[in-house]
Amino acid sequence: MDVELPELPFPLRTYGPDGHWSYEDGVLTGWAGSRQDRFVTPTGEALDPASDAPRLLGAPEGDFRLSARVTVGFNAPFDAGVLYVHVGERAWAKLCLEYSPDVPTVCTVVTRGHSDDCNSFTVDGSSVWLRISRTGRAVAFHASRDGERWTFVRLFTLGDDEETGAALVGFMTQSPLGEGCVVTYDHLTYRPGWPDDLRDGS
Repeated sequence: MDVELPELPFPLRTYGPDGHWSYEDGVLTGWAGSRQDRFVTPTGEALDPASDAPRLLGAPEGDFRLSARVTVGFNAPFDAGVLYVHVGERAWAKLCLEYSPDVPTVCTVVTRGHSDDCNSFTVDGSSVWLRISRTGRAVAFHASRDGERWTFVRLFTLGDDEETGAALVGFMTQSPLGEGCVVTYDHLTYRPGWPDDLRDGS
């Protein structure tokens, strides 16, 4: 199913399980179902990826910044709302507001064959602003408690310039251990260009 959001200059398409995506009055809403996630464990010999999770993704052109305030109806550990970037089946990354495991936390997962897992800082309440930026092969993650001052979270690559330039970007919901949760995304903002300084709060 294709979805058009007035804030974004590119269409979005659904991937994975049905996320019951809807958009009204500037608010995008998605649902994660029971035991839905995307994570490829880096430990042990059993390296099967998680089943999958609802995603709503599109293909922006050139350098960009995509941000949203993410609000999660937490019910279980690791429930999360996510900004997501996808280059290949085993090359993707998540910027999450996650219940990790008993306090809302900004965390990131970068998957290059297998996933890593990194917690950044905790959040009071169930909302935080998240932002993905891209230039060439580089991707940056930022988060903000107020939507004004941004904290640098991570800088990484997922592929070469051509692969990352063709990346799919958008939204994901997850509930790895729970019976599901609802996530809303509002204050959606898309801007061309890369931040002038990743670490100055802008």
